[in-house]
Amino acid sequence: MTKPHYERLGEDVWCIDTGLYRPRLAGCYLVRGGGRLACIDTGTAHTVPLLLAVLADLGHGPEDLDYVIPTHVHLDHAGGAGALMQRCPRARLAVHAKGAPHLIDPARLAAGATAVYGEAGFAAAFGSLTPVPDERVLVLEDGMTLDLGGRTLTFIDTPGHANHHGCLYDAVTRAWFTGDTFGIAYPELRGPAGPYLFAPTTPVAFDPDAWHASLDRLMAADPQALYLTHYGRLDHPADLVDTLRHSIRAQASLALAIAQGGGHDRPQRLQAAVGRHLVEGAVAHGCPLTEAEIRRVLEVDIDLNAQGLEVWLVRQERRRAGA
Repeated sequence: MTKPHYERLGEDVWCIDTGLYRPRLAGCYLVRGGGRLACIDTGTAHTVPLLLAVLADLGHGPEDLDYVIPTHVHLDHAGGAGALMQRCPRARLAVHAKGAPHLIDPARLAAGATAVYGEAGFAAAFGSLTPVPDERVLVLEDGMTLDLGGRTLTFIDTPGHANHHGCLYDAVTRAWFTGDTFGIAYPELRGPAGPYLFAPTTPVAFDPDAWHASLDRLMAADPQALYLTHYGRLDHPADLVDTLRHSIRAQASLALAIAQGGGHDRPQRLQAAVGRHLVEGAVAHGCPLTEAEIRRVLEVDIDLNAQGLEVWLVRQERRRAGA
């Protein structure tokens, strides 16, 4: 097994590299309170041995894990949830109400991801999906709190990236575990002015208005930090939120402009435009990599963002047709 890479980011908060595609692309988090543990996001089935090795390094066993909490059920965040639950007999899966059915019976998740990544890509990246018994599932509602050995985690509903997305507030570090709601900030794209932050418009539920409202809710707590799945801790959220809002608006505007051109090649034109937008944005931000290197870092995101924007455009068109 590959030795896990993890780091302590706050008071009993650890970020674990899930090993997806390349170093520091995706992380998950262990939080400890009163000797009890929660895992926020899980990575894929391939990540589970790494998680268990980190538990052992920290002096814990699988029986010390009380909660497995995917922020949403996209497989880079929740693909390993079922396999981790199998290994942790005391744990409960705490998940958004709209996401719970897909982890109890992950057949639709597997089919959807296979359609996006292909069978070989799905197997290589995510492995297999393990169902979670419904009696071990705790459905999270907006405003619900979890007690972790005296440490409080508060869940709120945060649609925009996905309609089954939630974020968790940690009262100890005054920080949010944001999944994808506060965007993506890969460490290797960081420039002199700080992180290069952009919105992941991944299929299938991109909703700009809902996303802005979710950001309003996050910022209302006056957080001191954010724990991003992609990737790591960001400090001073108030200085960053407008950058993310701009990314949401800019990608939506880009998609609408492409749609005005019509044509059967719209998905291809959209992908090319998204690629230019994200790469040029990183260059303008002062990213130290070459344009070719930036494009390699962003390759998966360019593809997924373009797919998600196309789905959003189709949904907009259907609504107008039905009006």
